[in-house]
Amino acid sequence: MPTFNEAGNIHHAVEELFKHNPAVDLLIVDDDSPDGTGVLADQLASTNSRIKVMHRKEKQGLGAAYTAGFKYAFDSDYDYVVEMDADGSHRAEDLPKLLAVCESNDLVIGSRYVKGGSTENWPLHRQWLSKGGNFYAKLMLGTKLNDMTAGFRVFSVPFLKTMNLETINARGYSFQIEMAYRTIKQGGRTEEVPIVFIEREVGESKMSRAIVLEALVLMTKFGIRRLFRRN
Repeated sequence: MPTFNEAGNIHHAVEELFKHNPAVDLLIVDDDSPDGTGVLADQLASTNSRIKVMHRKEKQGLGAAYTAGFKYAFDSDYDYVVEMDADGSHRAEDLPKLLAVCESNDLVIGSRYVKGGSTENWPLHRQWLSKGGNFYAKLMLGTKLNDMTAGFRVFSVPFLKTMNLETINARGYSFQIEMAYRTIKQGGRTEEVPIVFIEREVGESKMSRAIVLEALVLMTKFGIRRLFRRN
């Protein structure tokens, strides 16, 4: 669970996680949040042995935070690792549905855009941006996945170990696209499970023009490479 300035959300997110998933372990990766999120995370960890906190010295991007979390999972001998936001947009009650099919897959995506999936309280421009981005991803990358930008997912740790994480290009939200695409290219088994995505009520979204541009550039680059390889 990567965090940056989530002081208003972290307690509720962790409470909900263990309410619906009491047997999981949680790693909070905090990028030196100036609002004190890291301090609150330490307080939560002091009351629950299943919670660990990784403090990083500066904001280095979502991709770097998840890569650090993956390496922690490698060193700790876990079989599966979950990506989940700390802002409440990913419902903890949906996680058991993802975990139920993880044994037969290398990547399970909590999808907004398959039958049964949806979003709540999203402004129209965010809906257009998300759906447009996923349409462009499918078009450029030639995949069948409907929600490549989704950040609620489960990876098989043995499969992740076959990837060279040091070569991951993306640092923002396009990290999700690159990881899904690489999984498919390496022959990984994937499945999308419907979830309800809820817009955050507290704090500000980390989405920015720079993050959108990074994703567009990355998808276009991968798409052009795919086209030339086919020809």
